[in-house]
Amino acid sequence: MNLQRLEGFYWVAKTQGYARAARAFPYPITQPGVHQQVRRLEDDLGVKLFERVGKDKVVVTPRGQILFDAVVPFFEQLPMVEARVKGGVVGGTLKVHAAGHLLRHLIPEWLKRLQNKRPDITVQLTDLPSVDLSLLRSGETDVLIDWLPEVPPDIATREIGRTEGWIVAPAHGPYAQKGRLTMSALAQVPFIGYHRDRTAKGLQLEALRQHEISPREAFAADSSDTILGFVAAGLGFSLVPWLTEAGPRLAGVVAQKLERPAASFPIYAAWRKTSGLHPLVEAALEVAPTR
Repeated sequence: MNLQRLEGFYWVAKTQGYARAARAFPYPITQPGVHQQVRRLEDDLGVKLFERVGKDKVVVTPRGQILFDAVVPFFEQLPMVEARVKGGVVGGTLKVHAAGHLLRHLIPEWLKRLQNKRPDITVQLTDLPSVDLSLLRSGETDVLIDWLPEVPPDIATREIGRTEGWIVAPAHGPYAQKGRLTMSALAQVPFIGYHRDRTAKGLQLEALRQHEISPREAFAADSSDTILGFVAAGLGFSLVPWLTEAGPRLAGVVAQKLERPAASFPIYAAWRKTSGLHPLVEAALEVAPTR
């Protein structure tokens, strides 16, 4: 496969359009020039790599996705490889997606250490409502931080913490709970579940099953912080994973570690496996939390 044609394909796939690809190229090129590169690559391979989904938007076909996953690491690392070959220090922007409560309780100290050691690295943080490894595979993020129900072979990980399950209930309002929390006492209290995170939702349902209660689910949310806000408002109780040993601490919330089932889950920093570790990811891992 011709490298120049692969480059045209990469920029079209990344920007989802020929005009946007021409503007994103690291050197001057026209939109027809980019289109010609892609058309010749499709002729070389004998497959269609893109399909049009709008006036100015294209997306990769399933076979195009296979090719994109293969070429992303090469093209994204070229600037850093060039700097390394020349002997320079590689700075840039590190893209990180992490679950909301980890952004609050795990990431700040980590970023402080990284900033002190590598002020040339800018970190772009995005809240992650649910685990989505396609963000790594597409290059939309460099590091994903969360609990992973499974680790596929194309993803590398490092454990950087653990979370445990907690019962959280309102301290005020009609469903107020005092003293030690028991699941049986909460059976008639409305339940607040996870919405899009099927894994967390499944763990909640399993805990309720083991305690043989079936509360009415009144609300659903996408993050532990949002669920805690609902609990503090007196809307119901929930079960949430939490990183710190002290558990959730929020006015209006009573929290107690869940004993049955005892729930302890590793928190991973995950990144895409490539022939060489992304220099910015490597720099972040050097100062990552350890258990």
